[in-house]
Amino acid sequence: MICWANGEQQSADDLRISPYDHGFLYGLGFFETFRTYEGKVFLFDAHMDRLRSALSEYRIKMQYTDEELRQAIHSLFVENGSEDGYFRLNVSAGVHDIGLAPTSYERPNVFILQKTLVLPPVHTEKEGVWLQTKRNEPESAVRHKSHQYANNVLGRLELPSLREVEGFFVNSEGFVAEGITSNIFWVKQGILYTPSLKTGILPGTTRAFVLRLVDELGVSVREGLFSPTELEAAEEVFITNAIQELVPIRNVGTTEFLGSKGSIYRQLHSGYQRAVNRMKVSDQ
Repeated sequence: MICWANGEQQSADDLRISPYDHGFLYGLGFFETFRTYEGKVFLFDAHMDRLRSALSEYRIKMQYTDEELRQAIHSLFVENGSEDGYFRLNVSAGVHDIGLAPTSYERPNVFILQKTLVLPPVHTEKEGVWLQTKRNEPESAVRHKSHQYANNVLGRLELPSLREVEGFFVNSEGFVAEGITSNIFWVKQGILYTPSLKTGILPGTTRAFVLRLVDELGVSVREGLFSPTELEAAEEVFITNAIQELVPIRNVGTTEFLGSKGSIYRQLHSGYQRAVNRMKVSDQ
């Protein structure tokens, strides 16, 4: 697989990074994951806004424009056979001596990695499982998509597979937070619920888009602090992320939901697909 490293295409086998990079030494780095649709990234601007917010807070200077990065992704799409894929844009703080940098990081390492996109058929359901691992507190006021991913890894180790199961975190106060790789939604009596950002969850780009779709559909939505029992009282549950889009949950333990038959899930999934199709035919 061909990847992109600091402005140049390279074979994945040839990629190298110094152990003095502070992304390695101190976990200081941020990333975004995308999937392409006919070579175009959906919600690219939203992903970049989130990434640049994190970079700005930690004084990491990005040396490439959004358009340069968009073109780099497209160049990999073409180079790797013009098949849509899973892409990861990674910004690692850069090389410095051991010890914290005093002011800013001027020369980060920027990589775009690609792997084959392998997804189940549309509307394939997953099982939800409450995790024993608690969602940790974010390092900042808002959680960033950072290299500090050990909490997610610890949750992942509780499960045999992420292909058929998603683990659900609660935070230290016992409120529903998010999935290992997703944001969580549920429906009860026609109202859509989702945990507030105050729970310490990642502000997902797909989550934000779904909330806009809900507004267009005229469905009431409530963001807040909710207990696991409130989720388990729902009729529908689904999760969202940029790679899998919207995924219906069929059960949590012995509690069953409508899964792929859920009306709100179906409407939102259709709205998401319409938006993707509009993006495909745009000039973007």
